[in-house]
Amino acid sequence: MNIPKTSFPRVVIIGGGFAGVALAKKLAKQEAQVVLLDKHNYHTFQPLLYQVSTGGLEPDSIAYPIRKVLQNFPNFYFRLANVEEIDTENERVITNIGDLDFDYLVVASGSVTNYFGNTEIEKNSMAMKTIPQSLNLRSLILENFEDALLTSDLNERNALMNFVIVGGGPTGVELAGALAEIKKGILPKDYPDLDTRMAQIHIIQSGDRILKGMSEIASQKAEDFLEKLGVNIWKNVRVTNYDGETVTTNGELLLNAKTVVWAAGVKGETIKGLNSEDFITRGNRMVVNEFNQVKGFDNIFAVGDIACMKTEDFPHGLPMMAQPAIQQGEQLGDNLIKLVENKPMKPFEYTDKGAMATIGRNKAVVDLKKFKFQGVFAWFVWMFVHLFFLIGFRNRMVVFVNWVYNYVRFDREARLIIRPFKNRNIE
Repeated sequence: MNIPKTSFPRVVIIGGGFAGVALAKKLAKQEAQVVLLDKHNYHTFQPLLYQVSTGGLEPDSIAYPIRKVLQNFPNFYFRLANVEEIDTENERVITNIGDLDFDYLVVASGSVTNYFGNTEIEKNSMAMKTIPQSLNLRSLILENFEDALLTSDLNERNALMNFVIVGGGPTGVELAGALAEIKKGILPKDYPDLDTRMAQIHIIQSGDRILKGMSEIASQKAEDFLEKLGVNIWKNVRVTNYDGETVTTNGELLLNAKTVVWAAGVKGETIKGLNSEDFITRGNRMVVNEFNQVKGFDNIFAVGDIACMKTEDFPHGLPMMAQPAIQQGEQLGDNLIKLVENKPMKPFEYTDKGAMATIGRNKAVVDLKKFKFQGVFAWFVWMFVHLFFLIGFRNRMVVFVNWVYNYVRFDREARLIIRPFKNRNIE
């Protein structure tokens, strides 16, 4: 990898997500050599992926070059690599571009879509965890409407215009709201020779309410917002199969749709050599202690979605969201310096800053520790928070200008088929 030898301890970070970047920034000015490995050369702001999928934003406005984040720090190195295995005995990372020894290893590989073993659903549905996947979904949606113009079969046409979103969490809810607004304000103008009123948007939720990670009032208000937008919500229904044409459930519900988005869950992205059943738990996550050390190791850590830190408030591990990842990355940066200096590390304590979701124009729900509110004010809070956590001044400005333009014009001009998706399978 051409990483120079140094007298400083070498910290290898796997993954440039929220946790990995927060950790690297914390260590960048310290007496440590920091090497960050990722299969992409950019950091993705995942909470806004659904806006790329629905033409509200271009992908470069929610991505930021990893090298630029830490370009002014002399002891920081980035390598574009796919990590294949961890040799824990020899303290070595094995990648597709070579091997690298480490003094301290931090796994921040994040999460991937969890299909719960259903290969048929995995083959035929769409995921939305990466920018390429979001671009694929955008292309598929637009291509299906182009195909709907060409068919004289009414059932086929309706299936091409129907959307099924499996999972009623923030991702599913926000995507459904965006699609409902496209149906209402954009499709009739883009496709005047199609009866776009026939397009249907469905959310299928296995539990008894959507946004189950938020308060009941937030769940109910989000449901009210979606129903007013014309979204069909199916609760206590579990999808059992999707063959590319028909969505099958555990009940009598059958839905014909050419676009199915799987947002029903995620799992940790483990790495060979660190996937032992001794420390892999529910959700394919690594069990860590209060210092983010992986069970059984002193110099191997895990942060973010891949890490399962169980607490009294979170017996199944901290939520797989941006805030726990950022806080863990920053705290571990301080702890690694303490560890190098033979000082006692500080246990991690999660500060729950709340949760939020937007359901479209002027509609959002926000749960803070002491306050819960919904509607227009919540929508402004949601926008401010997301702008604040975007990396890079340019990205903040571009997203803000896009949002203002889309709001004033009721438009989404990034509805472009840059690359056809059908018959392609890009991760």
